Amino acid sequence: MNIHAPLLLRRAFAMSKTLPGSCAAEDGVLPLANPDDGSKSRNWGLLLPGVIGGTLVALYAVTTPFIAPALRKYCLPYVPATSTQMEHVLKMLKGRHGSLVDVGSGDGRIVIAAAKVGFRAVGYELNPWLVWYSRYRALREGVHQHARFYISDLWKVSFSQYTNVVIFGVPQMMLQLGEKLEKELHRDARRESCDSGQMLKAG
Repeated sequence: MNIHAPLLLRRAFAMSKTLPGSCAAEDGVLPLANPDDGSKSRNWGLLLPGVIGGTLVALYAVTTPFIAPALRKYCLPYVPATSTQMEHVLKMLKGRHGSLVDVGSGDGRIVIAAAKVGFRAVGYELNPWLVWYSRYRALREGVHQHARFYISDLWKVSFSQYTNVVIFGVPQMMLQLGEKLEKELHRDARRESCDSGQMLKAG
């Protein structure tokens, strides 16, 4: 029998306790699991659903105002005016003055352009994100005192105070909107309408 075996075993055991990551027991007591590991798992379990839920809520808040018009009686989607349409608006407003309203003002480009040439311009838009963006653009371009934007349904607005009306609508709504404007506008008021991307027509 090797008499040095017990001594070698004791030395090996002592060395194992000093090695990094060693799981050897000390004084006969097994090492306990780190309680922080369970806490981290629980924290991730609570954090992940919160992040997903917050993302979905934010996505809903941003996209709903753009999708909602498609669910209304008259679908009036957001379609920015082209540069050609912008030129026609300004051309048909040449020689005119006073107040102007853009019915469904979108990102505010018509209202801002009108304000730059001297009109007191107002835009009505149902999408709050577009209204806030329009206000920011008007402020950035220095015409915020002459270009105002409001979150409102066009059917609930009275247009009697305006002398110039710009309309970018769809054929389905133009008849009813025309009747509304006929009742509310003064005789010297002028309407410029654009149906489904066609050129502006004065009325």
